[in-house]
Amino acid sequence: MKSSPEAYDLDQKAPMDQERHLKKVKEAIKNNLKDIVGEHDLITKDGDKIIRVPVRGLDLPDFRFGRNDKGVGQGDGGSEVGDVIGQEPGGQGPGKGKQAGQEPGVDYYEVDITVDELAELVFADLALPFILPKGGRLIKTNEVEFDELSHQGLMPNLDKKYTLRRHLKRKAMGGVKNPKVGGETRWDRIIDDDLMFKIWDEKERPLSQAAVIAMRDVSGSMGEFEKYISRSFYLWMVRFLRSRYQEVKIVFITHHTEAKEVNEEAFFNLGESGGTKVSSAYALADKIIDERFPISQWNIYPFHFSDGDNWGDVDNNECIKYINKLLGPDINNPRCNVFGYGEIREGGRGSYATSTLMKAYEVIKNPRFIRVTLTQKPDVYMALKEFFKKDRVLKMEF
Repeated sequence: MKSSPEAYDLDQKAPMDQERHLKKVKEAIKNNLKDIVGEHDLITKDGDKIIRVPVRGLDLPDFRFGRNDKGVGQGDGGSEVGDVIGQEPGGQGPGKGKQAGQEPGVDYYEVDITVDELAELVFADLALPFILPKGGRLIKTNEVEFDELSHQGLMPNLDKKYTLRRHLKRKAMGGVKNPKVGGETRWDRIIDDDLMFKIWDEKERPLSQAAVIAMRDVSGSMGEFEKYISRSFYLWMVRFLRSRYQEVKIVFITHHTEAKEVNEEAFFNLGESGGTKVSSAYALADKIIDERFPISQWNIYPFHFSDGDNWGDVDNNECIKYINKLLGPDINNPRCNVFGYGEIREGGRGSYATSTLMKAYEVIKNPRFIRVTLTQKPDVYMALKEFFKKDRVLKMEF
């Protein structure tokens, strides 16, 4: 018995279903990244550590035959525009309190994935904005470029197009009219002289040195939520930078009324106390840039996270002066590539969605100054996407 070309190959069903399932899992995780990234405990684990990520929407559609005399897509009739549908008795309706409903819940699945695989999904669309070749030398990349041909090489690098072209050309020069590939004699077949192999070279690119200044408010007004959000963002940022860039230096600064440079461990674990004078952090960042990172050799990125509760209008104005100095007057030749400020306001703090500091920053129109407000855990992913947006385009007028 012969099988038709359209017959379904049962041997391929399992691999095809597995591939389709893995694709759906990946899409489901990507759609839930903002909720996953907010859990900063994930990023503190080893890269090959397997974690369990809850996702939804993995069911495959299926068709079931039933007896429905009314046909396809028809209801019972008698409905009008504005009628509420799909509400079971016992659910929450007008005039009713919160009661136990009879509607089914949404199924969630726990998917095993390594931290490195999760990080790849998070970092897929991230890059240091406006980064330029700086550092004065070339570095090798992991990419290769096939830019030459040779008569000798490895069979996996065989250039079939040029091999066939050389084969047909040889036969044509030998007097064969309308030459075709192959034949009965050895002369008609592809011979060693016809073979052409691709020769590859490791690609090089100009070095793009980057210095990232990470500033964190550790004053007494930073509560548990504020600490959690700032640490989460910086944990993901550090992992992103070290996985994507070979030449990046990260400087860690903490501040209350005074600022100081600390090591990485102290940056993430230092407790909160004291008042707040934000300009002290900016002044220290300015000094460090002057002493260690000349702008001709370094791309520079200061980032600051705070709850926005500052010493007062006097210091707010000092902060504006320092931001303008750090960015520089020339938008096309800036001192710092961008300056990022993240303000953490849990739930928007009632009617006060922004602080006096964020309000003061509204006068800064330089497009290289990026502000975000974080009010909940999923905003950590939003901040990463905003600060490290690929192909950021400058608006030249400001």
